[in-house]
Amino acid sequence: MVIPYILFTIIFWVYPLIWGILIAFKKWNIISPVTEFVGLDNFIKILHDPLFWISFKNTLIFMVVFVPLSIICSLMVALLLNRIKLLRSFFSLGYLMSYVSAGVAYSIVFRLLFSGDGLINSWLGKVGITIPWFSSPKLAMVSIAFIVVWKFLGYYSLIFLAGLQSIPSTIYESAEIAGASKWMIFRRITVPLLNPSFTIILIFAVILSFNIFTEPYMITGGGPLDSTQTFMMQIYYQTFTALHAGYGSSFAITVAIISFTFVFIVKKTIEKDMIYS
Repeated sequence: MVIPYILFTIIFWVYPLIWGILIAFKKWNIISPVTEFVGLDNFIKILHDPLFWISFKNTLIFMVVFVPLSIICSLMVALLLNRIKLLRSFFSLGYLMSYVSAGVAYSIVFRLLFSGDGLINSWLGKVGITIPWFSSPKLAMVSIAFIVVWKFLGYYSLIFLAGLQSIPSTIYESAEIAGASKWMIFRRITVPLLNPSFTIILIFAVILSFNIFTEPYMITGGGPLDSTQTFMMQIYYQTFTALHAGYGSSFAITVAIISFTFVFIVKKTIEKDMIYS
């Protein structure tokens, strides 16, 4: 019964992973079957590549905005959905629609909405305000982070909602009998017992931050002044545009190691075993 899944994993995951690792130590232009072994030269080159460090800085900027904002907003939505007794599934599905939206399609829509002469700036212009959402190097990555928050709001909210519904109601009843305020119940009971949900969402958000591609590629193309260059855009460029497949593969492996390091730190820092008593 598991043979089809094992074959799928070997063909589409294990084999490409091993092949990619081997290519990372070679110089290859994709077109020619000839490869040249260069050892660790590709990895050393990454450390001296200015675009690597620019992409790293942009990723940190994106993460600083996206991670806390997505957690706060999705938790608020989950708390609201948890209070709804009628048509809860309908409203949950409505929030989830953004997550299933095609990345290219909604990126184009937001690019038009937030352009210099777009609908948003037209409304803001009535009160004398114009914001360079995507044309300012200081705002471009932040603006993209806001858009990605919108996309994943529903998905993360459902994770929090599942966590909220798994908390036994008897715990809340005991706290209310003891005279605890709503804020104390939220801070001392709800938030600690949502630790598994916080852990999952934080891990997902960190991984997403290192793998962001569609939105900056479609909206800004990495500009202005490389302020929205990302790791995935550099991997795509080096591999399929510059035809430096070996360097692109080493770039991808380096980014994966950094990403897994961040995930490991997050997991070890916040994950706790939850025991309901």
